[in-house]
Amino acid sequence: MSESGQETEAKFYVNDLDKIITRLHELEALLIQERVLETNIRFDLPDGRLRSEGRVLRLRQDTDARFTYKSPSTNQQGVLSRTEIEFTVGDFEKAKEFLEALGYQKLIAYEKYRTTYQWDKTLIMLDELPYGNFVEIEGEAIELIRKVAIQLNLNWEAAIGTSYTALFDRARKKLGYSFQDLSFENFNGMKVDASDLGVHAADT
Repeated sequence: MSESGQETEAKFYVNDLDKIITRLHELEALLIQERVLETNIRFDLPDGRLRSEGRVLRLRQDTDARFTYKSPSTNQQGVLSRTEIEFTVGDFEKAKEFLEALGYQKLIAYEKYRTTYQWDKTLIMLDELPYGNFVEIEGEAIELIRKVAIQLNLNWEAAIGTSYTALFDRARKKLGYSFQDLSFENFNGMKVDASDLGVHAADT
């Protein structure tokens, strides 16, 4: 997220994260966060108001515990842009209890491994999810994000203009999953490809 509080990013499904890592090393990108497991819980009010309005309230645990609020997003050329407010909290479980005491309920829990690089005024996140691998590029402007994507040999036309949880909904409907959370345990032994998510690989 930028200092302005505006999140602007593009997301790409990839078949081979190792090739992206090799390319980042060639570009001498700076590794700013080694691979870490993220546990996320999205919350909503009982009437589903936040989701219906395109808003996000999330509690995340990685190297810290943090609250995040995201406004409804705009989609331009596959790049999502929205206002984001994020801050750290001292205790993940207490923060969860705090939201529940206010009447918020868990909408979905999801996991991913994330490795973060910095290059050319952008953050480049390598995300490993239970249903596949992705590259997210976050920067101040669409053209900058596009330039970095091209430098990483990613097909700009394959940018995904939706969230990880929305992709999960697509796969769940197509493949008939009964479970509600996007966890590595739930996907153990399952094979999911790009077509199940309704996307195209950007590294082919």
